[in-house]
Amino acid sequence: MKHKIGFNKLNKTPAHRRAMLSNQATVLFKHERIVTTHAKAVETRKLAEKMITRAKVDSVHNRRITARRIQDEAILAKLFTDIGPRFKDRAGGYTRILRVGARAHDAADMVILELVDQKVSEKKAEREKRKAEKKAKAEKKAS
Repeated sequence: MKHKIGFNKLNKTPAHRRAMLSNQATVLFKHERIVTTHAKAVETRKLAEKMITRAKVDSVHNRRITARRIQDEAILAKLFTDIGPRFKDRAGGYTRILRVGARAHDAADMVILELVDQKVSEKKAEREKRKAEKKAKAEKKAS
């Protein structure tokens, strides 16, 4: 019997499925969060978690195995130098799936797939700093 061994084919050919999941994993590592359907998120999560587990130990073998799926060298470097070491102490569960709701035109379940230990991006920090400066400037101007 083949209990709990299968995977979701996502109604795609093997080559298309492999390419799509590799692309989604690459974008996940680049932006640290993506919005996609629930079925695709579950399959992407399986791939991404295995890659992060490999990235925790930076070796030539692990880089080559992971480079089969991630073609972008910059993202591969980020995975092994930034993301992998961040999860060094975590035994698993590097991603989370948050439900967003149904997509408008076809009612597909949409979710956010993101890394659990998400760093606050520099752009967000800079944006918040500018907001605080504007607020202080407005208060100074009002008084």
